[in-house]
Amino acid sequence: MRIDQWLSLLIIALMMGAFVWGRYRYDVVAAGSLLAAVLVGIVPAKEAFSGFADDIVIIVGSALIVSAAISRSGIMDIALRRLSPERRGPRTQLIILVVIVAILSAFIKNIGALAIMIPVAIQMARKSRVSPSMFLMPMAFASLLGGLMTQIGTSPNIIVSRVREEITGQPFTMFDYTPVGASLAVVGLIFLATCYRLLPDRVREETSLDEAVKIKNYTTEARVTAPSVAVGQSISWLQKPAGGDAMVTGIITEGGARRKPLPDMMLKDGDLLIIEGEQAALDRMVSEGKLRLSDRTLGTSNGKLLNTVEAIVGEHSRLIGLSAKDVALFENTGLNLLAVSRRDKRFTERLGEIKIRNGDVVVLQGDLQKLPDLLREWGCLPLVERNLKLGSVRNGLVPVLILVATMGATAFGGVPVATAFFAAAFLMVLTGSAPLRDVYSHLDAPILIMLAALIPISDALKTTGTTEVIADLLSRTAEMLPPYGALALILVAAMAVTPFLNNAATVLVMAPIAATFAEKLGFQPDAFLMAVAIGAGCDFLTPIGHQCNTLVMGPGGYRFGDYARLGLPLSIIVLLVSVPMLLLVWPI
Repeated sequence: MRIDQWLSLLIIALMMGAFVWGRYRYDVVAAGSLLAAVLVGIVPAKEAFSGFADDIVIIVGSALIVSAAISRSGIMDIALRRLSPERRGPRTQLIILVVIVAILSAFIKNIGALAIMIPVAIQMARKSRVSPSMFLMPMAFASLLGGLMTQIGTSPNIIVSRVREEITGQPFTMFDYTPVGASLAVVGLIFLATCYRLLPDRVREETSLDEAVKIKNYTTEARVTAPSVAVGQSISWLQKPAGGDAMVTGIITEGGARRKPLPDMMLKDGDLLIIEGEQAALDRMVSEGKLRLSDRTLGTSNGKLLNTVEAIVGEHSRLIGLSAKDVALFENTGLNLLAVSRRDKRFTERLGEIKIRNGDVVVLQGDLQKLPDLLREWGCLPLVERNLKLGSVRNGLVPVLILVATMGATAFGGVPVATAFFAAAFLMVLTGSAPLRDVYSHLDAPILIMLAALIPISDALKTTGTTEVIADLLSRTAEMLPPYGALALILVAAMAVTPFLNNAATVLVMAPIAATFAEKLGFQPDAFLMAVAIGAGCDFLTPIGHQCNTLVMGPGGYRFGDYARLGLPLSIIVLLVSVPMLLLVWPI
């Protein structure tokens, strides 16, 4: 081996060691490894930042925006209720999630299936008071397993089919992958449902401040109007989406009379509801009941971008002792009072009539550019910025339709995945499904930096000829093994290589090697090509070999070494099941 080949292997080995050590964050390790590769000359300086234009970075970044828009739409809240998490334990919820993701991944791109279900998993975890890390990595692994079942489930299957066509003149068909892929999916899902405890509980560091601001007794008011689906429904029906975290505390009829909010009381057009609870629960009641927040200004006002903030009323605030109605808050400032919270206090009066006191927490909506000055003028201090939905506008089915169209375009329209997901993210912003002011907060910069830095290092394996050396070593080793051993070696090699070449590149490198090797030994190439596809589609050991693993790393708060804790035994299971199944279905 040449010196540049040794250097490329050394840098990768040191990088992996640093990832597992965990002393420095993964993006810092990746950036340092890239600089080292440039300094020793295995990555040309002009190619150092080529990773930022790579499809994987575009796919992951776009998928994060798409997933956030799906979450914001409120559709996932409805799906969550259908799954009735309040009547099921976390383990049952995990089984439901991994099965759904696996089935979806068989028919749409696995990263798309995962992007759809991540918001559901996060809400389930919050509802069940468990860490999202319990759900997200098993779901990512389930998406990889589900993608093995059909030709369109994952990119390696498509590429292997083309390689077979070049070799034999006949490509694999849509469901040629199903017998082996379905067996792996069933066994893998059983493992994930029973051995998820191998994962440590992780909490995303960035959410710690958000969790610290936990206000449970906001009071708001909303009106039942003719278009509302709540007309003719009971109070208990309206409160169901809140899951016990919000309740109706008062009803004022259109004529001004007050009614006691009994659970079976039917709502009428024009009723004004006094509602108390957590902000997110209030939002679910308002949005799913299609209620109208009092004096609410929707979307944009005269082209101005509106934002919703939480603020605490300061000691010298001009609002103290006054109500929103007293100071004509909306008319004089454009600020819309959406909710009020006071420690150990349940309000029965209308929102605009509540006398503000020092220390009250208010939710205000107004012009994004003017909000800081208005808050300062009224002596209100903004709390830590959180993702507030109360008072915002959702586009319902629009983001779901965009995602369905994206999946259809990638599966049947021949549109590249990166292009399709970038277009989907753009349409999410254009339609307001993902507000422009929030877009960049959804992009997980450390993850994207890590990917962009690692891609040139991975390319160095090919440009230095290291992959050819490895391929030659594999071929010479496999010649000394029995058929099942040779098949297992090809599968293990594909699993080992895919974290550094990404799954598509792994197939392009390993498939010709596997076919040539089979030809030399007088074997049929089908089982070996299938082994390459399975190995390339089953990176369970790292967050960098497949974009599905990368996608859950940030939301799950995972560390690099966490993947091997669950992924190593799963990889062994895949190996043990794959080899006999391949020999059974594709005799050599």
